[in-house]
Amino acid sequence: MAKKIRIAAATVFFICITLLLVGIAEQWFGWMAKLQFLPACLALNVAVIVGILLLTLVVGRIYCSVICPMGVFQDIIIWIRRKTGGKKFKYSYKKENKLVRYAIWLIFIACIIAGLQVIVALLAPYSAYGRIVNSIVAPHGWLVPVIAALTLVFVVWLAWSSGREYCNTICPVGTTLGLVSRFALFRPVIDKSMCVDCHACERACKSHCIDVENRKVDTSRCVDCFDCIDHCKLGALKYRFAYGEVARKPMHNAPDAGRRAFIAGSVLAASSLTLGAQERKLDGGLAAVLDKKAPKREQRITPPGSDGERNFYDHCTACQLCIANCPNEVLRPSTDLGHMMQPKMDFDRGFCRPECTTCSELCPAGAIKPISVEQKTFIHIGHAVVDLDLCLANSGDVSCGSCAAHCPMGAISMVRKIKGDVSSALIPTVIEDRCIGCGKCEFLCPSRPFSAIHVEGLKKHINE
Repeated sequence: MAKKIRIAAATVFFICITLLLVGIAEQWFGWMAKLQFLPACLALNVAVIVGILLLTLVVGRIYCSVICPMGVFQDIIIWIRRKTGGKKFKYSYKKENKLVRYAIWLIFIACIIAGLQVIVALLAPYSAYGRIVNSIVAPHGWLVPVIAALTLVFVVWLAWSSGREYCNTICPVGTTLGLVSRFALFRPVIDKSMCVDCHACERACKSHCIDVENRKVDTSRCVDCFDCIDHCKLGALKYRFAYGEVARKPMHNAPDAGRRAFIAGSVLAASSLTLGAQERKLDGGLAAVLDKKAPKREQRITPPGSDGERNFYDHCTACQLCIANCPNEVLRPSTDLGHMMQPKMDFDRGFCRPECTTCSELCPAGAIKPISVEQKTFIHIGHAVVDLDLCLANSGDVSCGSCAAHCPMGAISMVRKIKGDVSSALIPTVIEDRCIGCGKCEFLCPSRPFSAIHVEGLKKHINE
C-alpha cells in the first residue's frame, strides 16, 4: 500500500511540475515549485525548509521519490530499464562513495557562499530538470539547450546503468537530506530471524543501499521507494519504526498494480511537453510585429521584485520556471559566462507589462520576490535611452512618436529638434524619473533591426 501511495503522489507531482515548467496552469501549480528544497533554502522559506527536514527525519527521503521531479524522472528511466532488461538486470549492494559524495556537497556549499551560481545551477536537481523541459518545449539560443541535452544524457545514462546513483553521489540536495535520514524514525528494517539470504531486496534496490550480508540498510541513501519491501516474499523486510522490537508476523505484499498508473502518468507528462510553444505577438491583435534584435546593454535588466542585480543573481538557480511562464517572452536564458543559464530581460519579442506579476508569484528561490500590480508600477528597473541616429522621426521624413504614444507612465515626450523652430522635427526625450523600464517603447519602436530607443537596467532598483 505504501508503494502505491508513493507512486500515485509522485505521478501527480511530476505531471503538475512538468506542466508548470512548460508554462501551463501556473495559477494552479505554482505552489509546488516553492516546495523544492534548494530554492526554498535560497529564498529563506523557513516553513518549507523545516517541513522537509522534519518529514525526512520522520519517514526518510520520501521527498526524493515524490516531490523532486528529477528523482521521479529517474524512476521512469529505471522502470523502463527493468522492463527492457529482463530478469538478468539486477542491482547489488555498493558501499557509499563518501569521497565523491561529500566533496561535491562541500563544493556546492562553497559556491553558494561565494555566489558562483553557475555551478549551483548545474548541480541543482530541480533547476536541471527545468532546463531539460524548457529546452525541449521552447529552446532559447544554443547554449542552454546544449547544457540541458548533456545533463539529460548524463542523468539517463546513470539511471539506466546504476539506478539512483545521481541522487546518492552527485545531487547536493540528496546528500543534505541523507544526513538527516540517517536518523529517520521510520525506515526499512531487516528482521534477522526471518531473512534467508535470498538477496531479493538487494537486487531490487535501485539505491544500492541494502547490505543483506550484514542485515543493514543505509538510510542515508534510501529514497523510500519501497521496491525492496515489494520483493521480500517472506516479510523479513519491513518499513517500520526503527527504534523498537522487530515484529515477527510476516507481511504479505500485494502485487504492484500501481505501476500502470505510474507509467500512464509519465506518458501524460511527456505528451504535455508539446503544448507550451507561445504564439508570435501581435500589436493590438492587428499588425504582426516583425523580428528585431536585442541591443547590447551597458547594464543588464532584472525583473521587478528582484531588488536589483545582486539579489537576483545570488538567489537564482536557473530553473527556467520564470522563462517558461513569462507571457510576453521578455525573459530568456543568458549566455554570458558570469550568469550562464540565468534569466535576462530583453524586449525584442515583447515588453514587461505593468499589470503582469507572474514571475514574482512563481519564483521559488527568492530571486524575484512577490509583488502586487500596484507595487510594480512604482518599481524602477531601468530607464529608456534614445539613439537619434536610428530614430525615424529625427530624419524629418516621417512623423513617428510611437514610443511617446505607448509609454504607460507618460515618461516620453516629443519635443522640437531645434528649440523654438516650429518647422523642425519632433523627436522623443525621456523623463528618467517617470520611466520604470518596462520596455514597451523599445518593443514597439518601428526601427529595425535595432530599436531607436532601448532600456538600460539599474543595478539597484528604485521603489517610489
